Amino acid sequence: MLARTRRGWRGGPRVLVAGATALAAVIALADPVAAAPAAGLDRARTLPVVTTRATAGQPVTYRVFATREGLVGGTTANGHVIRDRDHFVALPSRRGLSTRDGGERTVRVCAQSGRCAFAPVWDVGPWNTTDDYWNAVRQGATGLPRGLAAAQAAYQDGYRGRRDEAGRTVANPAGIDLADGTFWDALRLTDNAWVLVTYLWTGSGASGRVRTGGMPLNLRAAPRSTAAPVGMAAEHAEIPIECQVRGPSVAGAVRTTDLWDRVAPGTYVSHAYLVVPVGFRAPACA
Repeated sequence: MLARTRRGWRGGPRVLVAGATALAAVIALADPVAAAPAAGLDRARTLPVVTTRATAGQPVTYRVFATREGLVGGTTANGHVIRDRDHFVALPSRRGLSTRDGGERTVRVCAQSGRCAFAPVWDVGPWNTTDDYWNAVRQGATGLPRGLAAAQAAYQDGYRGRRDEAGRTVANPAGIDLADGTFWDALRLTDNAWVLVTYLWTGSGASGRVRTGGMPLNLRAAPRSTAAPVGMAAEHAEIPIECQVRGPSVAGAVRTTDLWDRVAPGTYVSHAYLVVPVGFRAPACA
């Protein structure tokens, strides 16, 4: 069992909390997942939990509270000027920040509805700036378990007197900020919510960079353009390519091809919109 002490947490793993099981089928959970109430902004004390540990090369996934960034017209930490219905995210440490217009730090965010979004990390926040809670060796908040955002610990358990590193009173447990397009259009959220976030750069494997000419790329439930949309991938996001399958040909911004890439279980995009290294080859989907 895990137990809180005056200085933090100690003990072994617990089982996944109820309420996250619906999303577990959507995304492979990895390493520790920071526990959180299934819905709403519950102030109940919730301990971090772990699931089955990831296989080698698989990125880590944590359950965190997401808020909407907004701030249209402002400038992000990497120099991007925020547009209306923009697609990117903010994490509370520069250790997760991509370069301007880059996607080397990309996350996959999944809502409880099952919709998911791939988006590059282009800003720092929402509360802290040195809280790389996804890393095994943390820059800040070193007394907290991996996967537990300092803002969540402050809001739920009074960590640091319920204040962030700038001394502000933490008003919600957010560990990620979502740009308006990611929040409203990709995930179809209507309010702040608990989500599953996969920090893709913590794993390894083949990936491609989304190039559409500016618009987000629809994620499809099957390898064809008429299949149900199940989310969006932002322009510049670097997304995993698990395998490829043949389907209807698409003339995209990168090439014309009948190849479709599986980027997550039950999730496909046309290879016509992905930039990959010269000589890239992906296995055929089973």
